[in-house]
Order: sequence, then structure tokens, then C-alpha cells
Amino acid sequence: MGSLSSSSKPLRLAILECDIPQRKTVARLGNFTGVFKALLSAAAQTSSPPQDLADLVSISGHDVVNDLHSYPSLDDVDALLLTGSRHTAFDNDPWILKLVDYTKQALESNRIKVVGICFGHQIIGRAAGASVGKSESGWEVAVTEVDLTDKGKEIFGLDKMRIHQMHRDIVQNFPADAIPLGSNAFCAVQGMYSPGKYITVQGHPEFTNEIISEILSKRHAGGTFTDQVYKEGKDRASVPHDGVAVGKAFLKFMREG
Repeated sequence: MGSLSSSSKPLRLAILECDIPQRKTVARLGNFTGVFKALLSAAAQTSSPPQDLADLVSISGHDVVNDLHSYPSLDDVDALLLTGSRHTAFDNDPWILKLVDYTKQALESNRIKVVGICFGHQIIGRAAGASVGKSESGWEVAVTEVDLTDKGKEIFGLDKMRIHQMHRDIVQNFPADAIPLGSNAFCAVQGMYSPGKYITVQGHPEFTNEIISEILSKRHAGGTFTDQVYKEGKDRASVPHDGVAVGKAFLKFMREG
């Protein structure tokens, strides 16, 4: 695989933390900034030759749920990454409305690259004019297969994408400027791309067997997941997935001219 060094200095990436990980994940990796640093570091190591993440990106984390003043000035960032969340992207809570507005400003800058994962994918869809709502199919959890479009295959370097999922909400239609990246029987909008503006996936490339298993157990114990959803999720939790390949595609997108 090729080098990621299409820019001479580290890219300024702001991770917008839209939730807090489960307790054991926090103990291992910290907040979602730590979780994504782990993913992007692994992705940088797949470059030829392997590269240190710090040489590629300078990362700051921002708790946008609990601190509405935590947003960085858009003049001080080159890229944004919107994380997943247990919250609902089509709600109108003040922090969600602010996140949608901030994302719109970033997209309209025609300079800042925006990456979205799960809830973040849905927020970008909403900011770009798509409809977001609940899936009639229920929950999609753990590793599932996504059929990629030609553009999706090109961007991710895969024939088919296997990726962790943890969602019941979906983007219901593609924004006008979006190039579809993938779909499956559960969700027609599994990834979106607008050159120079945004790239998203409905799945969770940052999740591991440990991370997904902790979420499955917590939501099963709390009654959110039925025994069947829990068992099917646990059966697929350790299936090999393409998270690192997706992470590498994100790095390339953020750093391309």
C-alpha cells in the first residue's frame, strides 16, 4: 500500500466527541479521541513505509455534548471527525442543533474535510440536506457486510467491506452532492462521499471485538437488546473486519490536496 504523505506538515484534525465510550473501553483507551487515535495509528502503520500518526496529523479532542464552547475555530482546523453516539441525530437538542450548524459551516468552507462515523455520518447527512430517521429493520449490530459501489471499492481498496455496526437510525436518502459508497439489505446509505468535502460510513471502523462486546452486554443487560439481537451480535463480534482499511481511506481523504 502506498504512502500517505501527500502533505508536508501534519494536518490539524479536530475530533468532535459525540459520546463517551463504555467503562472498560475508557480504562483502556480513554475517550473517543483515544479510540480514534488507535485506529488511525494502526492505519498509518499500513503505509509503505509505515508512518507515525504524529507525522501525519495533529489531533485535538472536543466534548461537544457537555461543553457547547468546546468547538475549535474553523480557522484553526483542516479536518473534522464526528464520532458515533448513543444519541439520536434527528433530535433537536441544543447541542445537536449546534453540531449540525457547525458541520454545515465546515462543509460550506470548501476547505475543511469532514469525516463522519455512524451518528457523525447521520449528522453530516442532515447538514447536507438528507433525511435521517429510524430504520424499520431494527438494530444492525457487530460485523456485517456492505456491498461497495465502484467508487467505494476505489476509495477503500476493497471488493466488499466488513465493518462493525451499532445503529438503529439511518440516513434515508443521499444528499444531492453525495456519491454513494455502499449499501446492504439493512441500510441503503452505508457510506457517502463528496470530493474535497466529506466522507462517511454508517459502520464503526474504530470498534474492536472488546469494544463491541462491552456495548452488546451493556445494552442487553439494560433491556435495549433482545436475547436474539445480543446472541447474533456476539456471534459476529470477533469476525475479521476492514476497520483499518477504512481508517487508511480516511487519512488519505483528509490529506489529499
